[in-house]
This record gives sequence, structure tokens and C-alpha cells, in this order.
Amino acid sequence: MPSVRSIALGFWIRAGSRDENHEQAGISHFLEHLLFKGTDRFSSLEIDEVFDAMGAEVNAGTGKETTSVYSRFLDGHLERAFDVLQDMVLRPSYPDIDSERQVVIEEIAMYEDEPQDKVHDVLAGAVFGDHPLGRPIIGRADVVSAVPVPSIAEWHDSRYVPSGIVVAAAGNVDHDRLVGLVEGAFAGAEPSVTPSGAPSPNGAELRLRFHTKETEQYHLCLGAPGIPRGDDRRFALRVLDTILGGSTSSRLFQEVREKRGLAYSVYSYTSHYADSGQVAIYVGTRPDNVKEALAIIGTELERLVSDGVTAVELDRARENVKGRTVLSMESTSTRMSRLGSSVLMGVPVLTVDELLAAFDAVTLDDVTDLARSLWLPDGIVAAGVGADEQTFRDAVAGTALQLAA
Repeated sequence: MPSVRSIALGFWIRAGSRDENHEQAGISHFLEHLLFKGTDRFSSLEIDEVFDAMGAEVNAGTGKETTSVYSRFLDGHLERAFDVLQDMVLRPSYPDIDSERQVVIEEIAMYEDEPQDKVHDVLAGAVFGDHPLGRPIIGRADVVSAVPVPSIAEWHDSRYVPSGIVVAAAGNVDHDRLVGLVEGAFAGAEPSVTPSGAPSPNGAELRLRFHTKETEQYHLCLGAPGIPRGDDRRFALRVLDTILGGSTSSRLFQEVREKRGLAYSVYSYTSHYADSGQVAIYVGTRPDNVKEALAIIGTELERLVSDGVTAVELDRARENVKGRTVLSMESTSTRMSRLGSSVLMGVPVLTVDELLAAFDAVTLDDVTDLARSLWLPDGIVAAGVGADEQTFRDAVAGTALQLAA
């Protein structure tokens, strides 16, 4: 992207929470934190000072299947930024680990205090059951407080390996120059095989799930299994999600918020994994509105499955998705993330024109067929966070959807 003066650079690692067993829940996320605590060459303070001196942004994230460490900086700082990032990723030394345990435990506590975030993990548990995809990425405090350094180091050394890492960059960067830096960083690395993740979800028993917490609102989700990230239907699903609840003109936003004022926040979303996925709807509303809000959402889902979508909705959603895609691609960070995650997970990297053509090819039948396969009434599950579980169950019963109990 020669028109910019910055570079977004990221290391994408095939390691996430789905690779953990119950006793390891949270080790991937904890390790992500420890990458910033220092190496033999750079202390934690020196890492901070290096990136601050460049005016750079630096961060990391853990997902269910990947971990990423990334930075955005002026194009003249590529060598320096790469050198520090690769040392953090490949050679952490785990100093001062106990203080970081407390930081992560505080993060877990903060997360537990955010019911609008917590409910999405409650829903994942309903969709995927005891499979690792159904567990929170952030992990458990008892694991973080006790996992020893040798176990963390073993986890790192078995997964942060050449075969499980993609280095991605976007911006004013020369490809050959970056390749030379990568070759130097991995020179002498032993051939390796990244451990396989957890087996595919096997259709665990679906059910209602509720987390009791004193809150002003009830935070509610409906969901169902979705499609893998490499599924060709992902383009139709993006359009379908936009029609259902992914835009301000969507059915859910208009019916729940604009027409009836039952919620400030109501939306739909999708998640994709290597071999599975999830579709979901969220709404946050006061106790008096729970039953009506869920009933309206249930009605909209039934209408979606029985009647499909209209040509007008399809055209509007398709153009919406195309516009958002092109606008996002003007960001170096978005381009870098798309490259890194796609190559790491084996998804073809399409050009902007190829993406737009894929969305243009989505038909009414594609969207309707997908709605009828994913939002089947007897496959939908529900999750909630709020003060009284019975209020939640009564509201779910009032939707007329055949939710798994």
C-alpha cells in the first residue's frame, strides 16, 4: 500500500483456547500476556520503551484457534519493530510471572462483571456443550494462579513453531525485505509439526443456559451451530446476517429497537472456526421487556425461515457488505489481519475484486436456503445473564420456538 507511510506487522500463531483441555483452560491467553514481560534481550520496560520511542501501536490477542502479536509503526522502523516482536514471540523468558498472574486474574474478574460480554460465552457453552469451543477464551482464575512456568514453556515450545506461524504485513513494506527478516529470525529452527487441536464438535446435547447475576438488564442470546470459515456459503451468510441483525436497517434492529424501543442494543453475528461455526443474536433489555423482546425475535426468525428474504433486502444488504468490506480494506491493520488469519487457517486470500464478485454472486435462494438450514426452530439454543432464571425460561417458552431444554 504505497500511499501510506506505515506498516502493520503481525505474527499469527496456530494456538488458541480450543487446543486446551479443562485443566489448561486459559494457558493460551496467559502466555499471550507473558510474551510482553520480557526476553533475554529485552526487559518488559525496554519493550514498552522501544515501541513508545517509535510512536508505534503494539498489542496481542487470543482467540479460540489463534494467537496474534502485532504492531503498527512508521515504515522506517521495520527492522527494529520486527526484531523486538520476533524475540517476544519466539523467545520469552517468563520473568516476573506472578505479578502477571494477578493482572490476568483481575482481567477475568473484570470480564465476569460485564454481563453483556459474559452472555456470549454462556451461549457458546449451550451451542458446543463440553467441547473446548464452548469454553471462554480468557480461561479460569484457578488455572492462571497455579500453572507452573515449565508447563507454560512446554505449551509455547510445542505450538510457537515454524509450521504453526504466519508472519503478515501490510502497508508501505517491501516483500523481499520482509522475507529476509523472517528467514533470519527462523534460521536454524528445527522442522516441526503443530499439534492438532481438539476434535470437531460432535453435536453435544443442546440446552438452555443461564448465569445468575444481579443486573439492571437481562442479557440474552439465541444461537445455533454455523458453518466453517472455509465454507463457500460464508458470503451468503454475511449477507443473511446483515439482513437479520447486522445493520441499522436490519429486521431485528427495526422491530425491537426502532419500532418498540425495547432495547438499546440488539444485533446478530457469526463466528467461524476450522470445522464448525456459530450464528447468534443478542439483546439486552430490562426485566419487564424480556418476554416481549424474545417473542419478537422468535417471530422474526420464524418469518425468516418460512418466507425467506426479499429482493430489496438482498440488494441493500449486498451493497452494505461490499461497502464495509472495501472501506475496511483501506486499513493496514485490517489487511494484515486478513492475510495472517487466512493463510494460517488455509483460507484462500481473495483480492478485493474477487470478494466483491463473490458477494454479487449471492442469490435469494442462497440466502433463504442458508436461513432454513441454520435457524431451524428445533436447533436453536438460548443463553441468558440476569437476576432470575425463571423469568428467562418463561420468556423463552413464550417464543414458540422449539428450543432445546
